[in-house]
Amino acid sequence: MKVGITEVADRAQVSEATVSRVINRRQGVSRRTREAVEQAMADLGYERQTRGQLVAVVTELVSNPFFADVAERIESVLAPHGLKTVLCPCFPGGVQELDFVTSLADRGVAAVVFLSASNTIEGADPQAYELLRSRRIPFVGINGRFEGVSEAPVFSTDDLLAAELAVDHLHRLGHRRIGMASGPVGNRPADRRVSGFVASLAKRGVEDAEQWVVRQSYTVEGGQSAAISLLGRGATAIVAASDYMALGAIRGARRQGYDVPGDVSVVGYDGSMIMDFVDPPLTTVRQPADRLASEAGRGILALVGNRDVPVGELLFDPELVIRASTAAPKA
Repeated sequence: MKVGITEVADRAQVSEATVSRVINRRQGVSRRTREAVEQAMADLGYERQTRGQLVAVVTELVSNPFFADVAERIESVLAPHGLKTVLCPCFPGGVQELDFVTSLADRGVAAVVFLSASNTIEGADPQAYELLRSRRIPFVGINGRFEGVSEAPVFSTDDLLAAELAVDHLHRLGHRRIGMASGPVGNRPADRRVSGFVASLAKRGVEDAEQWVVRQSYTVEGGQSAAISLLGRGATAIVAASDYMALGAIRGARRQGYDVPGDVSVVGYDGSMIMDFVDPPLTTVRQPADRLASEAGRGILALVGNRDVPVGELLFDPELVIRASTAAPKA
């Protein structure tokens, strides 16, 4: 005999409405009640019509504290609703990302979060998105929209504002030769930060702002290389596209005989707590990890529960955190 929610409700000693809320992962059910209903479904062999319990978080930079923080916060949003996250570290848009998505889709994954993964790359292979769409598995993006996909919600830091905050801070200190150590061409957040940086300098009367941009990898080594190039052009301040690049810029400046911030100021981007403990403590533009993760988690819960979620890209304001790596330039 087919088991329905009436039998599950009787077994768990709750109402049918409560069973329905648990099945659709809606709020308003305590952890103990949710566990009792889940146990009753397992005991009775109830065939749940919704998807599995795993939510995949696909990301490359798991060594970066910011991305680890966002993934952990997404887990904390989903866990009370019976969903568990699994971290999938892979190169954005590469074969490994598609392999992860395919394998998880075959195992009934509930949803996928692309955390600065292929959704950040211009011209990325859309196979992973097409697979998820064909299986009716919901997915969301963080810090990058999906090329050719209009129905997926995206939650991003406002990169244009981030660049403006950094330039404005340095300009107020008195810097007029401000350079940028940015990520590679074709990376959406990097491209947007460069656009914001160039616009911010142009607004302050710099006519050849593009010459103050150096593109490199999102690594300590990339930041070091970019800093050496910018210092050779006479920069007295550097805006880095990540905190790791900023640490590389500081190392590069010191190896060239410069003091930070005595000779050159450096501003990072991401804003992990550990940057308060480096030498010198890093001035940075902090991404709102808590709000990004919270909104992404809520979006996943709604989509898994077959509820509508506003589509398009939602932008969140970053915050400038001033520490000891920036100061007024020498006279």
